[in-house]
Amino acid sequence: MKLTTRPGKPYPLGASWDGKGVNFAFYATHAEKVELCLFDKEQPDVESIRIAIRDRFDGVWHIYLPGIAPGQLYGYRVHGPYDPAKGHRHNPAKLLIDPYARAIAGRIEWNDALFGYEIGHKDADLSMSHADSAPYVPKSVVVDAFFNWGRDIQLNIPYHQSVIYELHVKGFTHLHPELPENIRGTYAALAHPVIIKYLKDLGVTAVELMPVHHFVADRHLVEKGLTNYWGYNTIGFFAPDVRYCSSGVNGEQVKEFKTMVKELHKAGIEVILDVVYNHTAEGNHLGPTLSFRGADNLSYYRLSNDDHRYYDDYTGTGNTLNAGNPNVLRLIMDSLRYWVTEMHVDGFRFDLAPALVRELRDADRLNAFFDIIHQDPVISQVKLIAEPWDITETGYLLGKFPPEWAEWNDKYRDTMRDYWRGADSKLADFAARFAGSADLYENTNRQPTSSINYIAAHDGFTLRDLVSYNDKHNEANGDDNKDGGDENRSWNCGAEGPTDDAGINELRSRQQRNFFATLLLSQGVPMISAGDELGRTQQGNNNAYCQDNEISWINWLQLDHDLLQFVQYLIKVRKQHPAFSRNRWFRGHALTGGGMEDIAWFLPNGDPMQEAHWQTGFAKSLGIFLHELESHNDDPLDEVISHENFYCIFNAHHEAVEYYLPGQQYGQQWKMIINTDRPDAVHARKIYRSGHPIKAAGRSMILLKSAGKTIRAAGE
Repeated sequence: MKLTTRPGKPYPLGASWDGKGVNFAFYATHAEKVELCLFDKEQPDVESIRIAIRDRFDGVWHIYLPGIAPGQLYGYRVHGPYDPAKGHRHNPAKLLIDPYARAIAGRIEWNDALFGYEIGHKDADLSMSHADSAPYVPKSVVVDAFFNWGRDIQLNIPYHQSVIYELHVKGFTHLHPELPENIRGTYAALAHPVIIKYLKDLGVTAVELMPVHHFVADRHLVEKGLTNYWGYNTIGFFAPDVRYCSSGVNGEQVKEFKTMVKELHKAGIEVILDVVYNHTAEGNHLGPTLSFRGADNLSYYRLSNDDHRYYDDYTGTGNTLNAGNPNVLRLIMDSLRYWVTEMHVDGFRFDLAPALVRELRDADRLNAFFDIIHQDPVISQVKLIAEPWDITETGYLLGKFPPEWAEWNDKYRDTMRDYWRGADSKLADFAARFAGSADLYENTNRQPTSSINYIAAHDGFTLRDLVSYNDKHNEANGDDNKDGGDENRSWNCGAEGPTDDAGINELRSRQQRNFFATLLLSQGVPMISAGDELGRTQQGNNNAYCQDNEISWINWLQLDHDLLQFVQYLIKVRKQHPAFSRNRWFRGHALTGGGMEDIAWFLPNGDPMQEAHWQTGFAKSLGIFLHELESHNDDPLDEVISHENFYCIFNAHHEAVEYYLPGQQYGQQWKMIINTDRPDAVHARKIYRSGHPIKAAGRSMILLKSAGKTIRAAGE
């Protein structure tokens, strides 16, 4: 096969089809020679043609091939020094995935030939392997970028109106009985009317998809019969993973992903991607050569100052992407921009975000990464959510990201868990988290919506397991139950908990309702882990990263319908009443001319909390008054359209406690709209008067609204 070639252009990077041919542009600044390899779809393991690229500009090798069309499979071979001590690991025997590939056909087939060195050699990675890796590497794919988006645009739902739902594409849909079998576990399944109706009925405004960038299942897991189920092991930052595509592997995954986004947008649901730009799937110095390492190891990775043979590891995965290098930073920014402009996603959650902001060896808030995002007219306008820590001592940056960022708030998670399990935690901590974590965000010109609040996420116990297990059960992971950290938080509070089966089951159910009520009534942005509203269990596994099976998948035939209905109602309450989703801080004192506080704190006897009550000892009982000040719309001239008041009663004692309602200036009559002890009690029409007592059951939460406008519960 003979092809006509032209020099092409150095930008855009990747493979770009213009209707007549394809421009290939590949960054490899330290390479001495780069070859483009083409493969036929009928025989993807056999190289059909190899073309030496002769033109390069500023480290980018480029060539144009007339007549090449979408669906063409390709890869690269890079010649250059193989000198690990100096950071160079070029090896032309290794076929490389294009770091800018828009689609990747297939998965890694593990073989010793994938490694740049000879496995078992006495010099380990200092040796050089000459085995051809092409038969075992998935091929990059030329794609047709055209898609009929119609009128689709990003939804731009304000943070204070958002309820985020973290889900795994496969785990959420794989066992759903109402989905056609051929699309279960795929992007098409998330676009199906059955799934969209469920999300709409639940009331969430955004799905946060666990990693869908094309990733690699680690060799050691595959050899144990496991896999990298979560997907935090990226090899293609532009390519939607082929595992979740029902329609094909040669570019069809791009169209299917776009269709999913379009259908979710039609339903008013945003799509946020969990992205992993902090490391790649190539691991440490003993890892495989799949893409970045063979293209330009010295540029793409952070290497040890002492010996460039080794990698700086801020991620616990063996390597850290070198975002301080301008060309690597360009790759990250190009990827983010691609997912916004071409794939129409609405935002990103950045895994181990501090690993991206290290210009030297310590995380630096003034890093160029932040500056560039702040100035970018595309990326700065979507949701940016940080996991604000990495594995190092200097990598915990909760509360230190710039104003346009939101953050996963692990202090919220830990405080609320401690409170409801009856730990010796101070009410001041609980109050601070409930009111939006002003101690973390207010002094840096940020809002309550900077806090992404959550009780459970993919990493850790499900909510059902959190209230059911004292110890983790990760035996299926093959690491002697030593992985997954330590979450033995004693859900039943020792001797204070019930001992009979009926009492234990009721406590578990009530604790789940307590957590959901706390989460959805707190200031900040609530995030729900998919299936927690259904009572999903992982049988005590708190680290199911390698379990692509019934341990992780949602079982739609075993649902807690009562819990689901309760959560639907809670989300409805939150959406109907801006008191629970403010985009401004509480003032906490008398308002000008009104004589009314927007928030006030009370002891169970009805007396206001004083400074001494916050500072001394531990407590488990609190009453919170809220005055609804926010508008239901975004018109800045419409200051207030409702003056409804709310009173929240929190009782983490194992025994019932009487709470006296506050004085008449806070409200004369109250109606119960939430009771986690008796969810059906909200249907009662009983009116409670100021100064009168209400008995809150042990470990329960009650919400009252000033009598007047009513809220209809789900099913009423």
